[in-house]
Amino acid sequence: MTETMVEAMNRDTTTNSIVITQLRKSYEKSADADAAYAVDNISFDVPKGQFVTLLGPSGCGKTTTLRCVAGLEHATEGRIEMGGEVVFDAARKRHVRPEERPIAMVPQSYGIWPHMKVIDNAAFPMRHGRNRRRGPEVRQRALEMLEQVGLAGMADRWATQLSGGQQQRLALARALLGDPEVLLLDEPLSNLDAKLRAKLRQELRSFQEQFGVTALYVTHDQAEALAMSDTVIVMNKGRIEQIDRPERLYDHPRSSFVADFIGSANLFPVRDASAGTRGGVLARTDLGPVLCSRTAPGEEVRHHNGGFVCVRPEDVGVRPADADAAPADNEFTGVVESAEFLGDRLELVVRSANLPITVSTRAGQDLRPGREVVLRLSPAATSYLAN
Repeated sequence: MTETMVEAMNRDTTTNSIVITQLRKSYEKSADADAAYAVDNISFDVPKGQFVTLLGPSGCGKTTTLRCVAGLEHATEGRIEMGGEVVFDAARKRHVRPEERPIAMVPQSYGIWPHMKVIDNAAFPMRHGRNRRRGPEVRQRALEMLEQVGLAGMADRWATQLSGGQQQRLALARALLGDPEVLLLDEPLSNLDAKLRAKLRQELRSFQEQFGVTALYVTHDQAEALAMSDTVIVMNKGRIEQIDRPERLYDHPRSSFVADFIGSANLFPVRDASAGTRGGVLARTDLGPVLCSRTAPGEEVRHHNGGFVCVRPEDVGVRPADADAAPADNEFTGVVESAEFLGDRLELVVRSANLPITVSTRAGQDLRPGREVVLRLSPAATSYLAN
């Protein structure tokens, strides 16, 4: 058993609903050194009562991870604990069946049974789940839950008579009626239109907080992840890129992938980087030398080849060029290629040193295409990313 595995086993699991250690999943028959892994050696904790999101592009391994937690997939290697109990251990060949795990799952398609009425869909986990009940209390409790999600007046309708948003609420009510310790959600809002998604994500988070259930949520939608989560786990190609609070993911990405995937970012290739004379990092780019005050957390830069300068569009200053004033440090001349008026702001694309730079600035400025401008990259809002 590896030292990392021993450390994981000694973690205090009383504050975590899920502990995942060195999880790997390959769909190949023999997982040798050259095997391709859908999930490749990931470890993370989900604290009790928190809303944690697995975020990443299609094929990054987030749904496979969720299905391993649910017990619907057998991982190739690693260990999963839930509520202090080991539910999967590849080394010891332990696999607890999905129906015996303290979970409820809301799939992307909601999994609503069309041959049942709304009340029977909701009551199903109480009649057939781990914590079975009998008698009139089943219907009463189901009606109370349907009231909470705004479906009490539709209890005796067929489930097929519900709209997409109503089916999503029904799937959530059914999941909560199973009294789960962990609620697993696999892109449950992806089939809805944008306006309804925004409304239901607020409701979903409100229900999660109200019932105090731990949630592990899967999405490729960065807005959902940032709006709903206590913690976001960004995945790429089966691996974890960064685990952090939403605001830190946006302000302090650890890699160019995270910076580009979370929001919009200008990323300039760096030829080499070294410690700046006034602190921070001096990065040499096609724009010219750029002083960055930020680096990835925990990273000390003496000298690096490669990497990227990262700056968000809203952190790029812009003003009309003045022929009598030379650009100062961290200032670069360019020409406006396009300008979009978006009500409260202007979205510009400025060409400088043959690099397109996106700028978000206040509306009302005379910055038409063809106008020469000066861009300022504030060192305090500019990061150097080594990868």
